[in-house]
Amino acid sequence: MALFLTSDNIYKLYNIDPSNKMEGIVILHQQNYSGKEYTENSRVFDGLLLGFMIQGSMKAQIHFTDYELNADDIAVLQPQLMIDTKSLSEDAEIVTIGLSLDFIAAFPILREFVMNRQIRWQPVIRLQPEEIGLQKELIALIQNVYHKNPSPRKTEMLRHLVIVLMCMISEAYSGLADQKNFTKNRTHEIIDDFYLLISQYATQQRSVKFYAEKLHLTPQYLSTFLKQKTGKSVLQWIDHIMILHAKTLLKSTSLSIKQIGHELNFENSSVFCRFFKKITGVSPRTFRNTL
Repeated sequence: MALFLTSDNIYKLYNIDPSNKMEGIVILHQQNYSGKEYTENSRVFDGLLLGFMIQGSMKAQIHFTDYELNADDIAVLQPQLMIDTKSLSEDAEIVTIGLSLDFIAAFPILREFVMNRQIRWQPVIRLQPEEIGLQKELIALIQNVYHKNPSPRKTEMLRHLVIVLMCMISEAYSGLADQKNFTKNRTHEIIDDFYLLISQYATQQRSVKFYAEKLHLTPQYLSTFLKQKTGKSVLQWIDHIMILHAKTLLKSTSLSIKQIGHELNFENSSVFCRFFKKITGVSPRTFRNTL
C-alpha cells in the first residue's frame, strides 16, 4: 500500500525538525551509506515533488515506469504520481523539494507542471551542462534559506528562489521533443487516459459512467482499478481536480466566489462553498485571504 504524504504529515514521517516547518514547502536532504537499512515502499505526495540527485544513483519506478537516476538528474513528480524506490547506491544523496497544492495554486507556471502531459510521460530530466552548476548553487541557497532562523520574509524569499528553479526546469522541458512514441503498459495507459479525461471534463462531468464509457470500461471495473492502483476513487479524483481548479482561480484571479462557482459549473455559490469547505476544511474566502 502506498504511503500518502502531505505537506503536514511529512514532517512527522521523516522526523524533520518542526522548527523548519513552513507553509506550502518542505525540503528533505537524504543520504545513503554503507550498512544503512533501506526499506522499499511506495509513496504518493499530494503536491508537486522535485527530486535532485546530488550524487550516486537510484533505481525507481515512477507512474509504473522504471527509471535510473544518476548525479544531476531531476525527477519531477506531479501530484498523486506514485514512486517506488527500488535501490540506492551507497553514496546516493538526494535533495527533495515538496510543494503543496496551495503553493502551486498561487503560481500559473506550477499549475502547468501539474497538468502537463509530457512531464507525466517523462518525469526525469537533466538541465543543460552549462546550467548544472547554477542549479547546484541554487539548491544550496534554497536549503540555506530554508534552515535559517525564522524571519518575516523567509517564506517569500523561498518562494522566489523556488520559482527561479522551476523556470529553469520548465525551460529544459520546452527544449525537448514531445515523446509521441512513448510506450505505456495497460495500467499506465488507463491511469494516464483517465487523468487526461478528468483534466478536461472534471468541471462538467461527475458521472463515473461517463469516464468509464470514454475508456471502454465498466464503471465498476474503473472504480475498483483506480482505488487499487492510485488510492483514490473516480469521484475522489474528480474532487481533486475540481479543488485544484478552484484554488488556482481563488489565488490567481480577481473573480468573485460566485463567479468562480459559476465557472466550475456549481448550481450556486452556496453549493460551491459547501463543497470547497468539505474537501479543504476552510471556506473559499478564508483560503483566498491566507498567504
